Amino acid sequence: MMLLEIKNIETFYGLIYALRGVSLTVDEGTITAILGNNGAGKSTILKTVMGLLDDQPDKGTIEFLGKRIDGKDTEVIVRMGISYVPEGREVFEELTVRENLMMGAYTRRDRSGIRKDVERIFAHFPVLKERHGQWAGTLSGGEQQMLSIGRALMNRPKLLFLDEPSLGLSPILVKEIFNIVQTINEQGVTILLVEQNARMALSISDTGLILENGRFVMKGKSSELMEDRDVKEFYMGIRSEESAKGFQRWKRKKRWR
Repeated sequence: MMLLEIKNIETFYGLIYALRGVSLTVDEGTITAILGNNGAGKSTILKTVMGLLDDQPDKGTIEFLGKRIDGKDTEVIVRMGISYVPEGREVFEELTVRENLMMGAYTRRDRSGIRKDVERIFAHFPVLKERHGQWAGTLSGGEQQMLSIGRALMNRPKLLFLDEPSLGLSPILVKEIFNIVQTINEQGVTILLVEQNARMALSISDTGLILENGRFVMKGKSSELMEDRDVKEFYMGIRSEESAKGFQRWKRKKRWR
């Protein structure tokens, strides 16, 4: 079943053409990864879907569960079942960990269900339970990322947007966060992941899309993209033997000039 369908959206930041006819679908139960360098437009896709940009998209349509959501207020979109974990975490620094989690449930009225979900989040992230009364601003970067994900899950989303969850984290914490993302998906939450760490994103996702200058230039199964020579070289930093030999020849020529 298709949860999200984006058709030919175009988005501008002032005079800057940020998204150029972007289309994608996200199927229920999957993890879809959008890869690309800084400034490619990855975060703009998520913000456009969430209604966080004024009068966006300029063209195209966005459907969630078969209903048009382009042009709707962010609160309406959240109530429909999409949660967003922004780049940079953006926790409420002067609220406690528990209070931050409660903010994620602001659209809900089922108190017993909310209490159960807080405990479920603490099961995912035991360190948050240990620090439940601590101000969020005093947490480490990795703990704030966990809190941001936990807060988004308090909405009981059908679809979870993750914007650069590995940003600024150590390799050990990155692995831990991605393991948790996999677990969340296995428990029934569909995920659209925006990420620069191509190796990690492709290792846990079903489908990968590569964005350059506001356009998708490659789409496919993540397992296949991981074996693509260009993806390895330009997004994973793995040079093929052929390209490595060419690079060495280039260095020798340059040395003797």
